[in-house]
Amino acid sequence: VQIVESGGGLVQPGGSLRPSCAAPGSIISFYFMGWYPHTPGKERELVGTITSAGYTDYADSVKSRFTISRDNANTAYLQMNSLTPEDTAVYYCKARRRNTLGISYDYWGQGTQVTVSS
Repeated sequence: VQIVESGGGLVQPGGSLRPSCAAPGSIISFYFMGWYPHTPGKERELVGTITSAGYTDYADSVKSRFTISRDNANTAYLQMNSLTPEDTAVYYCKARRRNTLGISYDYWGQGTQVTVSS
């Protein structure tokens, strides 16, 4: 299963971006999708997740600014508003599926660069 992120880019402080995460051509239904920004020298952190039922959870640092949504079983979006330079990172998407035995499998995308700079 290939996970593809897109929609990153360069934006000025206070601007918005909407990266997407998808598994093109796949019929897998992921029960969990999450976004993990990573900057050099830091551990990859979780900023937000969404379940197949539509439940979302966010890190305190992005609450009220970021919103995760899904439009089908294997595509998710990260709406990023009021961006600051501290949000600059490569944003990775992780998608998790679970088989009938309850075993989970994680899939990572290649990441999409988000740069916030004037």
